[in-house]
Amino acid sequence: MTAVATALRELWGLFVEDASLTLGILVCVVIAAWALPALGLREAWRGPVLFVLLAIVLSENVRRSARR
Repeated sequence: MTAVATALRELWGLFVEDASLTLGILVCVVIAAWALPALGLREAWRGPVLFVLLAIVLSENVRRSARR
């Protein structure tokens, strides 16, 4: 059982290096999928808003990584 848990942790680490970045991206996708249509934002603006949200998350992650 320990080998399976270790393998799953390694697999998780292969795809998710920084959990805070992953969570930030997921939150942005949820906002783009549910919150923006609920706010009545036109479809033409949803892509750019998602891009800006993702850029903010990425820049915050890079800033925190540079401090270390």
